[in-house]
Amino acid sequence: MGKERTILQDIYRRQVNEWKKKVSEAYTVITDRLEDDLKIKDVEQSELKLVFSSDEAFSKVNLNYRTENGLSLLHLCCICGGNKAHIRTLMLKGLRPSRLTKNGFTALHMAAYRDNAELLTALLHGGADIQQVGYGALTALHIAAIAGNHEAVDILLQHGAYVNVQDAVFFTPLHIAAYNGHEQVTRLLLKFGADVNMSGEVGDRPLHLASAKGFLTITKLLLEEGSKADVNAQDNEDHVPLHFCSRFGHHEIVKYLLQTNSDVQPHVVNIYGDTPLHLACYNGKYEVVKELVHLSGTESLLKENIFSETAFHSACTYGKNLEMVKFLLDQNVVNINHQGRDGHTGEIRFIFFVLSNCYSKTSLTTFPINKCHDGIVTLLKHYKRPLDESPCNEYSQPGGDGSYVSVPSPLGKIKSMTKEKADVLLLRASLPSHFHLPISEIECHEIIGSGSFGKVYKGRCRNKVVAVKRYRANTFCSKSDVDMFCREVSILSRLNHPCVIQFVGACLDDPSQFAIVTQYISGGSLFSLLHEQKRNLDLQSKLIIAIDVAKGMEYLHNLTYPIIHRDLNSHNILLYEDGHAVVADFGASYVIHKMQNLFHSLQNLRWMAPEVFSQSTRYTIKADVFSYALCLWELLTGEIPFAHLKPAAAAADMAYHHVRPPIGYSIPKPISSLLMRGWNTCPEGRPEFSEVVSHLEECLCDIELMSPGSSNSSGSLSPSASSDCLAARGGPGRSHVAALRTRFELEYALNSRSYSAWSHRDNVTSSRSQRSQPLDLKG
Repeated sequence: MGKERTILQDIYRRQVNEWKKKVSEAYTVITDRLEDDLKIKDVEQSELKLVFSSDEAFSKVNLNYRTENGLSLLHLCCICGGNKAHIRTLMLKGLRPSRLTKNGFTALHMAAYRDNAELLTALLHGGADIQQVGYGALTALHIAAIAGNHEAVDILLQHGAYVNVQDAVFFTPLHIAAYNGHEQVTRLLLKFGADVNMSGEVGDRPLHLASAKGFLTITKLLLEEGSKADVNAQDNEDHVPLHFCSRFGHHEIVKYLLQTNSDVQPHVVNIYGDTPLHLACYNGKYEVVKELVHLSGTESLLKENIFSETAFHSACTYGKNLEMVKFLLDQNVVNINHQGRDGHTGEIRFIFFVLSNCYSKTSLTTFPINKCHDGIVTLLKHYKRPLDESPCNEYSQPGGDGSYVSVPSPLGKIKSMTKEKADVLLLRASLPSHFHLPISEIECHEIIGSGSFGKVYKGRCRNKVVAVKRYRANTFCSKSDVDMFCREVSILSRLNHPCVIQFVGACLDDPSQFAIVTQYISGGSLFSLLHEQKRNLDLQSKLIIAIDVAKGMEYLHNLTYPIIHRDLNSHNILLYEDGHAVVADFGASYVIHKMQNLFHSLQNLRWMAPEVFSQSTRYTIKADVFSYALCLWELLTGEIPFAHLKPAAAAADMAYHHVRPPIGYSIPKPISSLLMRGWNTCPEGRPEFSEVVSHLEECLCDIELMSPGSSNSSGSLSPSASSDCLAARGGPGRSHVAALRTRFELEYALNSRSYSAWSHRDNVTSSRSQRSQPLDLKG
């Protein structure tokens, strides 16, 4: 149970920077597209420079000329040595500045990116639309902010550019300047009245971004009297700026915020219950930890997050900084024996921390466990247990003065190892002989998947193409891997259904060679089909997959002792070449005896039922129905549920704020009603899989009556009006987006009609000219 909790925490921790990474990647793509437009062949560029340097050559130029990237002469004037006279002449002769390149930029965008004040002014005086958007809903002001061109920013603002204009991810130019650390641009934007408290796609404000990136000067600019950013503003995960600068170790910003602004709330928590001190401890930011404790007191040291973790737990589990742990232990309020809501103590976390430090320096085979045990005693003996507490267990050190805390005996590890061996021996005895596979009969070829357990290979066994799930060698603290392996083999060996993965056998001989062999499904996973191959399926194909999965789940739930899958998601739905599907991966599954309820799960957070994530109640097989509903929505729309959020944030929004993915017009009404029942907050309100199968089979029979827009749906950004639970916390229309790059592409498609129009009308002459003589610039 403790291991499962740690894995859940680790999943959240690993995903914590996902959105910021997407932001960085998305704006890198924008710069790459701009640079791509600037790439002109040497011969072509030489001729263009000649045209713009000679009045005679310019007077004979072919006005319909375009480069391969769709750059008109107005674009080329901005990058090949043209001047304001050329701009004026070209516009008087009918060249429109609204035309976009194939990468989605106007001549005004180009001039702003190149910081060419003369051409920028000439285009604006000639009638160029200062508010026109290109790729990603970016205006020229956004482009100038991305490049840090303060002169271009000044010109655009003086000519009336809207200072608070938002791009496809709701970033204003001030967001971009703060994220990239452009101080002069930031000053200009603030001078022209930029709103410092506007929210981006996930509620992030310029102050969040400057704090995360460590830009102290910009942080000060945003907080000074004339700007007055809200120092306690929360994003969609309830992070305040202090969370971000603490997480990334920017102690100068932490010090500035705490010393100069009395409004700062140093002990505020995000939706995961983390204070800034939690995040600093988790990331091992010792200097920040000292600043937070010295300047704001020790209140945060007593707070637990939703994982029952104090800042001290975070430091021991993830921080990996011995000096920081010692510093926390020196604070009077820290009790190494403090028991969290889940029953675990800081002592245990501290011991694991010390053990991991011991083993990080020495091989397990050459470092005796009793030596490390003695080292733990040496480190722990300086920290006294309160006098009114009694020893926690029989392994407390002697002396009677309370000067030692309780420590684990090496015997505990021996008992644990014995239990693991007993589990494997019991499995060997109970598994039918034809399922026992010696490792010599298994061939592993290319890797087709991986996970915390190890890797999955395509291979051969007994003259069949198979999938081989190889577990890592059994090492310290890997008991849960043994549990998972034994449980999965036990479950697979009793399954027999066409919609469930077929078990071939398992290698049980040696923990270092544990392997599970199943049939090989050549079509790959549903996740890969939808999001990596980006295949468009018709509605009939989607329904066939959905029905197969529902039948497989119906079989599992209707066994004498039902099996709860606990990890149903698109990664674990595998497809045959003919379009049919099977349910796979039973590493997190459980056989339910007498329909008992369960606590805790290793399930993928993005598809996790609310009652599982919140752990506020015991959960049943109806948790699988919730996960299935999300898979069904994903299948119908072609989008990842809550792609704009980290998995933990998506699970938290569903559990605590009752948010659900949007049901747009593309989903047929009979199926949308099933979806809403499937992801009902109340598990009892969700249908059984037998009802799901029946309902979807009726839909398949009546497929001609379904909405015509549903068959090739790739998803909808429009939230459904049928349920208030579909509205996201970021505001109307922000409840779901695809990956950031996709959002930019969608916005560009909507705003690229002008490019399509001129291409259709007058590019015939240009294309004919380029086919015959690509460099012919003469009319």
